[in-house]
Amino acid sequence: MSDAHLSRIRFGSLNMAPELLQGVEAAGFAYCTPIQALSLPEALQGRDVAGQAQTGTGKTAAFLLATMHWLLTKPAHEKRRANQPRAVIFAPTRELAIQIERDARLLGQYTGLETGVVYGGADYVRQRAMLEEGIDILVATPGRIIDYFKQKVFDFKGIDVMVLDEADRMFDLGFIDDVRYLIRRMPSPDKRLNMLFSATLSYRVTELAYEHMNSPVEVEVEPDRKTVDRVRQVVYYVAMSDKIPLLLGLLAREHFSRTILFVNTKRAGEEVAAYLRSNEVEGALISGDVPQNKRIRLLERFSNGDLPILVATDVAARGLHIPDVSHVINYDLPNDPEDYVHRIGRTARAGAEGDAISFACEAYSYHLPDIEEYIGYKIPSEPPESGLLVEPKPPKWRGKKYHHGGDKAKFARDRRRRGQSPYLAKGGKIRSREKPR
Repeated sequence: MSDAHLSRIRFGSLNMAPELLQGVEAAGFAYCTPIQALSLPEALQGRDVAGQAQTGTGKTAAFLLATMHWLLTKPAHEKRRANQPRAVIFAPTRELAIQIERDARLLGQYTGLETGVVYGGADYVRQRAMLEEGIDILVATPGRIIDYFKQKVFDFKGIDVMVLDEADRMFDLGFIDDVRYLIRRMPSPDKRLNMLFSATLSYRVTELAYEHMNSPVEVEVEPDRKTVDRVRQVVYYVAMSDKIPLLLGLLAREHFSRTILFVNTKRAGEEVAAYLRSNEVEGALISGDVPQNKRIRLLERFSNGDLPILVATDVAARGLHIPDVSHVINYDLPNDPEDYVHRIGRTARAGAEGDAISFACEAYSYHLPDIEEYIGYKIPSEPPESGLLVEPKPPKWRGKKYHHGGDKAKFARDRRRRGQSPYLAKGGKIRSREKPR
């Protein structure tokens, strides 16, 4: 972590429980980041906090330390049952929930507090059993936790702390009604500590804060800065047909130690991954329908430096803490200017430097003016040098490639939806068989 990214406030100067200070020291932290320096003193005194900060500024540690301090210094309700967690942290994505739970275990390793995480796509029975046996801190995405709640596997009557992370993303993903439903089943706001963090404190987020919190203190870190100062940005104007040759040329010319390559669709991600595979470039695709266990393994490999390139849809654009990302490549320019900011925010985290490279093709270049208006300046542009385009080898698809460009499983699913036979005749020709009417 860059020293320029830190404040002058030491964790040791804050009135935190000794067990937490041990955890902070074990994690290698000494000085607070700006958002921690602003929010922790308020939350440690029992005041609700609504915080705005860019990604990678340390807000996860801020709300985790405040949460655990509150649980360590305040007694639980006398009639609290084992299946009543004392704190709940809502996150919009599975990856973010997993990261929060991992950070909680690191910072709280000397506290004796039990932390558990609940999200879709993982072992349903195991997560249910964990809730029944009891935990102190519950980290959850809104979907599956409502299922357990309505089955009365647990309840929120013993909640002492409520945290809502990435609140703006909750709105974007349509989770906010589920979150409101769950918050209304907790003790009243004045009987618990409440914290909300968001990349933007928009009107809708502020309204949510004042509805479900107790006169929160607003803290903001560089609210007017749209993009990270230390990100070197460039855009290449390139034809759709030259995007793969340009990508391979850039990867061959520059040192891309840990790169996230963003695409707008799963189909585009599959194509990029197939070309990387055939041209002997190590990379992997992560998207919303990749099985959860595989997603976790890929993210761990990428975070550990064993996987140099992660091809991703916007499922990975927010909330993940992946250290030392050297480059972000917008293979497709995003439709939403805010997504551009969140994408390039994957690099230059914690005061480091990074590079963001964008391809402006005929399909997505019309999004560029809106992006530049949003960030407040024109992104430097370059034409691809003639020697930078590399002739690619044909893509190597997972499974047999069919005429439509997909794999065998997708081919079969598409034909079943149309009421056709999923099978092929000999010689690779499609054998159509409509369902009887």
